[in-house]
Amino acid sequence: MGSQSIQAALWGRNPAHWATIQEVTSEKPYEYVLDKLQLKPTDTLLDIGCGSGFFLSLAATQTKNITGFDATAPFLAEARKRLPEANFTEGDMEALPFKDATFDIVTGFNSFQYAANIPNALKEAHRVLKPGGRFVTMIWGYKEDCEAATYLAAIGRLLPPPPPGAPGPFALSEGKKLEGLLETTGFKITATNDYPTTWDYPDMQTALDGLLSAGPATRAIDHSGYAKVHETIKEAAQPYVQPNGHVIYHNKFRIVMAVK
Repeated sequence: MGSQSIQAALWGRNPAHWATIQEVTSEKPYEYVLDKLQLKPTDTLLDIGCGSGFFLSLAATQTKNITGFDATAPFLAEARKRLPEANFTEGDMEALPFKDATFDIVTGFNSFQYAANIPNALKEAHRVLKPGGRFVTMIWGYKEDCEAATYLAAIGRLLPPPPPGAPGPFALSEGKKLEGLLETTGFKITATNDYPTTWDYPDMQTALDGLLSAGPATRAIDHSGYAKVHETIKEAAQPYVQPNGHVIYHNKFRIVMAVK
């Protein structure tokens, strides 16, 4: 069983809120990555776990040879609205439907940690990348550097008990586990940066709409009910309400760049 059978059911309940609120909180790290990549118009780019296509919409100003891949059909429907001429494909990241050495650049933002088999997903990313091609992935930084860890912890209390050995949201962040997996897969790491990122919502309702659109929140709703999850997340967000009504979380995301 691959990641799609699990994740597709969790991430597509509120695709419009994800597209317009939550995914755009990553604009700054996306811009940082694009500044580092300096894409050429001829570059072919694959984004694994592309969501509603926000990163690709930014990349499309530099190259039109872009492909998005995701497990969730409603997200891809939003992505096609953003980029109607781009290529989007639905499926398992552990079994990419692309030939070997197809892409100059492969990216994956907060996606690989949701793979049912992370080493296999990274092997697939490596397989479809051209020799000498560039790879970029982004995950959570250290838990103590992420105020949104309190939101994730609140959700965690409303989830069913995880199976023994199940990884948490920060499992790839601790002990440079991600970097170790990449090197084992055959990537050569060229840069690592824990990039400061701010989630800034204009009001509590917008914050709740964005936070409730994420897969972990959906899973909690299925287990504990919408009202309980809504109340719990709202309570957990109170320390981050600013005098002007904005809800702000300061986080760090780890961006790792590598080559094949």
